[in-house]
Amino acid sequence: MSAGTGQRLIEGEIASYMLDHQGILVAYSKSIRRTVENIGRNIQLVKKITGNKKVPLLIHLVNSPMPDKATRDFSAAQLPNVYTAMAMVSKPGLATLIMNLLFKLKPPPIPMKNFSNENEAKEWLKQFI
Repeated sequence: MSAGTGQRLIEGEIASYMLDHQGILVAYSKSIRRTVENIGRNIQLVKKITGNKKVPLLIHLVNSPMPDKATRDFSAAQLPNVYTAMAMVSKPGLATLIMNLLFKLKPPPIPMKNFSNENEAKEWLKQFI
């Protein structure tokens, strides 16, 4: 399976991944409830894909069930361990909703920005490679 670039997608439990030639990790989110357990397994998968190097993430968001507070807190704490920045590509409103849920009381631990266009997201992420 490829994402139109000839590169193979690596299937994960909560997303499919592809590390592009620029060093940006592209993720295609899946509609599955996030838990501390599957987020933990996902962090290990991402580290394997990136060779344990922090990289910028471009994630294509989809609607998925609301994770519990422990999962949201764990996810937020893990972000700076694996990513330098995160660009979220989605329908208007979805990324904002997710940002508000995860970081309503404190700022995100890494630079984050919402986009409706993948090319604009990649351009913004290049500064974090």
